[in-house]
Amino acid sequence: MTSAAVLILAACSQSPDEVILTGTNPIITGQFTADPTARVFEGKIYMYPSHDIPSVITHHDGSAWFSMPDYHVFSSEDLTSWTDHGVILRQEDVPWGKPDAYAMWAPDCVQKDGKYYFYFPDATAAGWGFGIGVAVSDKPAGPFVPQEKPIQGVAGIDPCVLVDDDGKAYIYWSGMGLRGCRLADNMLELEGDQVRLDEPLPEGFKEGPFAFKRNGRYYLTYPWVRKDTEALAYAMSDNPLGPFEYKGIIMKESPTGCWTNHHSLVEYKGEWYLFYHHNDYSPHFDKNRSARIDRVCFNYDGTIQEVVPTLRGVGSVKATSIVHLDRYSSIDGARIEYVDTADYFKGWKTVFAKAGDNVSFNELDFGRKSPKDITLCVKAPEGGRIALTAGNTAEFNIPSCEEWIEITCRMPFKVKNMHNIKVRLVSDTEIEIDWITFK
Repeated sequence: MTSAAVLILAACSQSPDEVILTGTNPIITGQFTADPTARVFEGKIYMYPSHDIPSVITHHDGSAWFSMPDYHVFSSEDLTSWTDHGVILRQEDVPWGKPDAYAMWAPDCVQKDGKYYFYFPDATAAGWGFGIGVAVSDKPAGPFVPQEKPIQGVAGIDPCVLVDDDGKAYIYWSGMGLRGCRLADNMLELEGDQVRLDEPLPEGFKEGPFAFKRNGRYYLTYPWVRKDTEALAYAMSDNPLGPFEYKGIIMKESPTGCWTNHHSLVEYKGEWYLFYHHNDYSPHFDKNRSARIDRVCFNYDGTIQEVVPTLRGVGSVKATSIVHLDRYSSIDGARIEYVDTADYFKGWKTVFAKAGDNVSFNELDFGRKSPKDITLCVKAPEGGRIALTAGNTAEFNIPSCEEWIEITCRMPFKVKNMHNIKVRLVSDTEIEIDWITFK
């Protein structure tokens, strides 16, 4: 092993300025993004989530409840850098909606004949529950213009639309079970009879249908309360309106207390991804959720392999960016805590408490030039020593510091291209790391 001396000591910022540059889970920082529907338009991923805010309304039992006033849209070419295109629809903009209901739940967006159709639920001003509206645009990021009336004959939430290979479109929604119907060619009206889709499926509360087609088979996926909270389940059929046969679980229930999960599946650049949500930035209130992504694999017969949630996510992370080890690929002994429990959006830190504690962060892109320095944002009341492995291994001295500081050390070995890295505590003194970067 080799060692490197500390070169620079300076005050360090606890929250980097990059608002939507992650490559890890959750994928959007600084705001809540639930119910993410992902679509591929114009060679990019566009994500249409709902937008949770701190609760301003209460449930019928007096408890704080979902509060969702508008919709943003985000886009990305690499699943790492996300552009927030801003608000595309507000509850005040919906002609038929209740302007102060905060009930703009899970949406969807599809493209047909050069137009983009954004489907969304909202509470009706007339007071008869939820309707599903349509807003239309010439571009995937808007501006979207809402129609004067909701889709007639639909009462429910969580719309999803599948445009089949022959151009026919089908809408699915939650309302007295899971339902589906053919859409008229104008994409604004039902055509034909509604079909109840969930009756052949195992019992338990179901909502949030997301339908897609792969290799000639139709998939109906949905959040399902088979126990106490929502798992993600799926069924398959040879027809877009079923009957669907239950096949299994895509993702198990959250072990950490988020009651809901809501999702979409999309193929992008030859790989399939599951978009879903968790209450990462709101650990004590699961009505404020954040979007995540993990990879999906299919078996030879078309069935879906179970997806295990990760913090590392799927995006490519450059070594020259701010790297958060707390979004680890694997962990042994170390623990993850919030940097500031008064502001959860400041993210997490990794706490190394005893010698041997370590975390690994996979697929870090060092590029074609080996970095000269490594900078760490650390807190270490007694100082200590850590080891970094990236092909080779080096140890670095961490000075005693009661508050967060940056230290910059010379890199004693060369490292290029993609590497998995591991950071391990060598000393038997506690060291906290907020982030690292290579220059």
